[in-house]
Amino acid sequence: MLRIGKSAPPETAARAPAGPAPLVERVAGWSVRHRTPAIAGWFALVILAVLAGTLIPGQGAGGIDPGESGRAQRVLDAQHAYVPVLENVLVQSRTGGRFADDPDLRQAARDLEAALRRTPGTVTGLRSPLVSRDGRSGLVTFQLAGPYEQVDAQYDAVVKAVAEVAARHPGARVAQAGDRSLSSAVDEGIKGDFKRAEHFSLPITVVILLVVFGSLIAAGIPLLLAFSTVIGAFGLLQVVDHWTPINSATHSMVLLIGVAVGIDYSLFYLRREREERAAGRTVREALRVTARTSGHVILVSGLTVMLCMTGLLFSGLAELRGLTIGAVLVVGLAMVGSVTVLPALLSLLGRWVDRGRLPWLGRRRTAAAESRTWTAVARVVVRRPLLWGGAAVLALVVMALPVFGIHLQDAAVTDSLPRSVPVVDAAVRMQEAFPGTPSPARVVVWETRDGALDGPGVRRAVDGLRGDGAQPIAQARVGRALLLRVPLADFGNGETAVRALGTLRHRSLPAAFGHVDGVEYAVTGRTALAYDFTRQLSGRTPLVFGFVLVLAFVLLTVAFRSLTVPLVSIALNLLSIGAACGVLGWVFQGGHGGSLLGFTSYGGIVDWLPVFMFVVLFGLSMDYHIFILSRIRERRSGGAGPREAIVEGVGASAGVVTSAAVIMTAAFSVFVVLTAIEYKMMGVGLSVAILLDATLVRGVLLPAALALLGDRAWGRRR
Repeated sequence: MLRIGKSAPPETAARAPAGPAPLVERVAGWSVRHRTPAIAGWFALVILAVLAGTLIPGQGAGGIDPGESGRAQRVLDAQHAYVPVLENVLVQSRTGGRFADDPDLRQAARDLEAALRRTPGTVTGLRSPLVSRDGRSGLVTFQLAGPYEQVDAQYDAVVKAVAEVAARHPGARVAQAGDRSLSSAVDEGIKGDFKRAEHFSLPITVVILLVVFGSLIAAGIPLLLAFSTVIGAFGLLQVVDHWTPINSATHSMVLLIGVAVGIDYSLFYLRREREERAAGRTVREALRVTARTSGHVILVSGLTVMLCMTGLLFSGLAELRGLTIGAVLVVGLAMVGSVTVLPALLSLLGRWVDRGRLPWLGRRRTAAAESRTWTAVARVVVRRPLLWGGAAVLALVVMALPVFGIHLQDAAVTDSLPRSVPVVDAAVRMQEAFPGTPSPARVVVWETRDGALDGPGVRRAVDGLRGDGAQPIAQARVGRALLLRVPLADFGNGETAVRALGTLRHRSLPAAFGHVDGVEYAVTGRTALAYDFTRQLSGRTPLVFGFVLVLAFVLLTVAFRSLTVPLVSIALNLLSIGAACGVLGWVFQGGHGGSLLGFTSYGGIVDWLPVFMFVVLFGLSMDYHIFILSRIRERRSGGAGPREAIVEGVGASAGVVTSAAVIMTAAFSVFVVLTAIEYKMMGVGLSVAILLDATLVRGVLLPAALALLGDRAWGRRR
């Protein structure tokens, strides 16, 4: 018969192994005895990290693109010369008139040319308007003259000139899209989304913490640890940026992961400390037991997250390298803070940590009681584990089915941002009238023999490109290299664009330059970079997956001294991640819920997201998994029967796991309301994965699996 709703006796639940105290207990004990140095040391560490990022000199490191794109970019970088920025301006009638027949449209184009020429030293390579095949649109192309330190002012002058011409011709649509304008739209979108995420996430997190703890002081401790951790990580990332590129997306991820793990670790620690005090222990005794139990779990899970994240390094991609470093830093800081400053703060506050109770919530939330709901669920599951476990597996498998039809494709600017952004609307219209011109391929031709670029062979090759349907709309000399801008059939990343890129790389360019001595060539640009990125990531993904799976198996084997527990844990994680990716594909690739979430499907999933989700979720889900398993093993070691230990362990831990999952899900789901479709995908994928993991997987599948295995799960025979 199962004993439900009773906690194990304190001397049983927290029984210490013989011998010296574990390291985490000794560290926490020192922090409790030396509260002032521990607290001051933590905040000094955060301040030093911020100062290091501000005061250590250096410039941001540039990324190295993969494949042929990277080869072309390295050649341009080696010239130490200005690479011209290409901009395009579309001139169309707002009422559907033809550019070729409308004198007002042609006058607008002439005014635009005149306005650009009146900005001395700003533009070069200004071309008379190209007329679209249907005769309805005109296109003016030009390049910013440079050098780099003057590009910002030149771009602002061009934008102002275009706006003035548009104001003088209200019947004409005068819209700009090009290298700088599209990049600016993306950067501004990321910055705006980042600020919006900050504004949404903090209030939501505060409200949930108040509901979870019912106490103002207790709710403030996780926030203090989480945000001091994130601030310190941001400071260290500024130092890292001198050697490894750190972009805005990395900062968003660090904020997301830092808040999630910082609050999770605080919840685990506070919940156990309250439980031990409720069992009659003094504050110091409660903290000692908490360090031995929850502190050890935090250390194991933190190291697991950090080591799993390093799997992204096997991708060989600079962007993911920066993300990996950022995630490892923020998780490492959260882990250190949880076993040092957190026990010091709890020792300082003592029973005051429960003060500031909220009406209707305070009395119930400040008590450390088992979760009645999850205890009841676990009791039902362990009685018929095959039935409930099989039903849970079936549900996850059904959700995972769309994974087999997922098409990985990076989102072009026009896929990522909505058409309400003026530059995006201009790029879409420009693509319809002049395919590929919003962001053409960049063909880099460089000489391997002095003077080769000045020979007649190169001029004939460029003319040959014109005759092969790959007509350059701009060209510029960059040191010992020639940069050609060649429009593709599409400037996005879909099948049409990829086919056009393949034709350019493998047919047009070899036919034109293959017989020219002393030169080599390579193609880069938005389409080429996305293609090369996806190709390298796809080739390296098995290495990433293999590393994470083997590492997780080894770590769990060492932590639990069992072969069965790691195998079950890995299987459960794969099921939850597969189900989350399936939901992601059904929603975004299938276009279900687009009107609700505010996106338009482009028929694919961002290429880096599945492998990112795999690595991050495999690490983060271990927090819950190790926490619950540790409580079950405690009960079993204390003498409880196999199924009794499962029910009591789940009941004692599932409540705090659910609370942590709600907070983490709230933090992730903030990204669903942001602008870029990549953030929406990430928010939905991570939120669904965490919810499934904390409920169906840890509340049903894990107890069902352990009940079926019995003592074999812990390396014992029945």
